[in-house]
Amino acid sequence: MFDAPPPPAGLRAIAFHLPQFHPVPENDGFWGPGFTEWRNVVRARPRFRGHAQPHLPADLGFYDLRLAETRAAQAALARQAGLSGFCYYHYWFGGKRVLHKPVDDILRLGEPDFPFMLAWANENWTRAWDGGDRELLLEQTYTEADTRAHARHLAPAFADPRYIRVDARPAFAVYNADDLPCPRRWCDTFRDEVQRAIGTQPYLIRVERYLDTDTRPPAALGFDAALEFQPFSRNFRAWLETRPDLKSHLGRRVKNGLRRRWQAAQRWRTFDRHYDMAAFTAFDICQDAPDYTCFPGVCPSWDNSARRPPGKGMIFRGSSPRLFGDWLAAKAHAFQPPSSTENLLFINAWNEWAEGNHLEPCLRHGHNWLKACRHTLLSELDALTACR
Repeated sequence: MFDAPPPPAGLRAIAFHLPQFHPVPENDGFWGPGFTEWRNVVRARPRFRGHAQPHLPADLGFYDLRLAETRAAQAALARQAGLSGFCYYHYWFGGKRVLHKPVDDILRLGEPDFPFMLAWANENWTRAWDGGDRELLLEQTYTEADTRAHARHLAPAFADPRYIRVDARPAFAVYNADDLPCPRRWCDTFRDEVQRAIGTQPYLIRVERYLDTDTRPPAALGFDAALEFQPFSRNFRAWLETRPDLKSHLGRRVKNGLRRRWQAAQRWRTFDRHYDMAAFTAFDICQDAPDYTCFPGVCPSWDNSARRPPGKGMIFRGSSPRLFGDWLAAKAHAFQPPSSTENLLFINAWNEWAEGNHLEPCLRHGHNWLKACRHTLLSELDALTACR
């Protein structure tokens, strides 16, 4: 079906995938008829000289994920770039599902023939989605009965032959373990119910973020492993606490000091938070891996100003396909999988367009994000093929 070679053995690169690109009744009610993530994307405007906004799609255009042709095209691009699968965000609110049609259709139709897994976005849905206040739209609740119902609902997806597995167990990520009232109890209950349904336990992954308050190893919380959610991983918190890029560079210290004084004088204005992507990636690469299984992560870029009003955005400046490729290569080479199937690397994200964070082709960089992936993930296999 595809002309690209498979990714090299020893590493499976999985890209987070946002299913927000199709209308649903909930979004129609919350933000107006026809709302999808594209509405956030196209309203973005540059906020400073050289600010690359809006991020606009190239090859796939302003697509609708209800179309099988769109999902097939995404899988083709991903496979050609050396990716081994998508990790779709999954929304479950006490039995109520949202944004589920793309994955439902993938399961029903058996297409595309491309590996996938799910990550439960287990947070309250509030107006913070578009930078507004904390008005609650959909509340997340946790009960044992709901946990078991949730597991039974996911069992058909876990049993799908395309589903990504670790040690023959379906991998399932939980975005915010901090919100689970008792993580270990939730994990035990969820595992037990999946075991009853399909005869095997799931491989549970805790998403590690810099905002986590419970920083114990995943096993202490009942999980099998963790994954780095970039750029807001645990290393981002350590970087913010030390900022070696500022301390070691006199010119940068002076420039930032002057900028802070100028901002303080502009009392009537608010300012987004800006970070140096090159400085952060250099710091992240140098950090030791934790003493537990934690799948490495990278991201192409980050700029969520499309979703946020002025003063609420977080922008990583200096992102580029070349920097992303170097970061991906460094993390891939440093990663030592504890077993032959615990070999996942996560890329955030495939299509977070309103967060300026996407591998999909765009008007500014074309296919260069995907080429950076292919160069790292397939270069060794391509070299071997060329020598034959």
